[in-house]
Amino acid sequence: MEKLFESMYKLIVETSTNLPKDVRRAIYEAKLKENAGTRAAMSLATISENIRMADENVSPICQDTGLPTFKIKVPVGVNQLKIKEVIKEAIAKATKDGKLRPNSVDSLTGENSGDNLGEGTPVIKFEQWEKDFMDVRLILKGGGCENKNIQYSLPCELEGLGRAGRDLDGIRKCILHSVYQAQGQGCSAGFIGVGIGGDRTSGYELAKEQLFRSVDDVNPNEDLRKLEEYIMENANKLGIGTMGFGGETTLLGCKIGAINRIPASFFVSVAYNCWAFRRLGVYIDPESGEITKWLYQDGEDVDLSNPPANEETAASSDSESRVVTLEAPITEEQIRELKVGDVVRINGIIYTGRDAIHKYLMDHDSPVDLNGQIIYHCGPVMLKDENGNWEVKAAGPTTSIREEPYQGDIMKKFGVRAVMGKGGMGPKTLQALKEHGGVYLNAIGGAAQYYAECIKSVEGVDLLEFGIPEAMWHLRVENFTAVVTMDSHGNSLHEDVDKSSLEKLAQFKEPVFK
Repeated sequence: MEKLFESMYKLIVETSTNLPKDVRRAIYEAKLKENAGTRAAMSLATISENIRMADENVSPICQDTGLPTFKIKVPVGVNQLKIKEVIKEAIAKATKDGKLRPNSVDSLTGENSGDNLGEGTPVIKFEQWEKDFMDVRLILKGGGCENKNIQYSLPCELEGLGRAGRDLDGIRKCILHSVYQAQGQGCSAGFIGVGIGGDRTSGYELAKEQLFRSVDDVNPNEDLRKLEEYIMENANKLGIGTMGFGGETTLLGCKIGAINRIPASFFVSVAYNCWAFRRLGVYIDPESGEITKWLYQDGEDVDLSNPPANEETAASSDSESRVVTLEAPITEEQIRELKVGDVVRINGIIYTGRDAIHKYLMDHDSPVDLNGQIIYHCGPVMLKDENGNWEVKAAGPTTSIREEPYQGDIMKKFGVRAVMGKGGMGPKTLQALKEHGGVYLNAIGGAAQYYAECIKSVEGVDLLEFGIPEAMWHLRVENFTAVVTMDSHGNSLHEDVDKSSLEKLAQFKEPVFK
């Protein structure tokens, strides 16, 4: 059991901190397609740098380490209860060591367990097989991309595509629509797993199961192989691009599976995964507990620092963008000067605030003076050092659209001048930015190590009773870089990309598969 514990712990740490070769190759190919100096190329360069830093630091690639989901095949007679016990111990240690963020929250009380253990977490699924070794696979799928999962019940009407019927062409339309609706909120460019058939539960399970396939594999079903190839070619014509900034690559991988259904139901389920595709697997000797082979590591390794032509990180500007330095408190006049496309470098104090903070601020006073300040939509990974001081282990942005019901009201109530996250926000926030004098800043989703290095100290924390991810952290930053994507003049890059990609989606309305 001791060796098995070590093996499970190593699998968890490697999955959180080190992307597999097949994913790295997909990101490398995306870099090759982008023009140097664009926001998409800048984002991919930042992503590449973040991957390197996470590997070297053995720290989470993304601060949202998601819900750990294990898929395990065991020989007949192996004690599954013991394996589950060991996995839970390894999960708790990985959380304590800062390799996982505490993400298990009681759905009724809102209390965070602090160790990623609780009712239903982690997810562990067993299957017996006739082989004499264990196949253990783990996926860490964050909340931002999990929230962009979608399920269709055919026939249905789809925006931009019209009627999707109960046939291969209707399935094609559903998959294209799933990529369109994700936009940049799921940290595009992304990967999708598609499940055709089943009921609502088994359809989603099949979709997520497709994410355990290798990026490079070939579907043995000829119809599904052709559909996968079609989706990969045409989804990238939507122009959504990395982070939803526009660009050549929107989708990095598409895997499709099908199971039988009952006559009355026809579901197409799509599991969307961000570029930080944290999925690994191992073979384990059930007697010794030792790892005998790592999965997803076959084939060529790539140097993500290349190609040199695209070596512009977020600290560099788009060739057509201004670079503006901000330090709070920020005046309305400073904000009104900013426009969509400007690159902002932030120095000084920023305050984190996610779902619990925004809900709290609607009905309570703020624990700090937020007038002229910046709220960062972020749930960091935090640990205490040997002196008892907090230090940031990972700190990328979370998906901002969840705060749409609150954000505009909170900005006006407390005088907040800038909010920062990923994926953009909606019309209510855009109107508030215009009326109040505010901006939305888009940081690079998933770049948790890149941004953690920009944080020089933790100056304080409030409302820690909400749990580490949901507390209000006071962070001192230097050269913390983001792009203005919504300004005080009513402009929104996210709205523009959504509109243009919807227009491009409409070109795929006519039947393709007979």
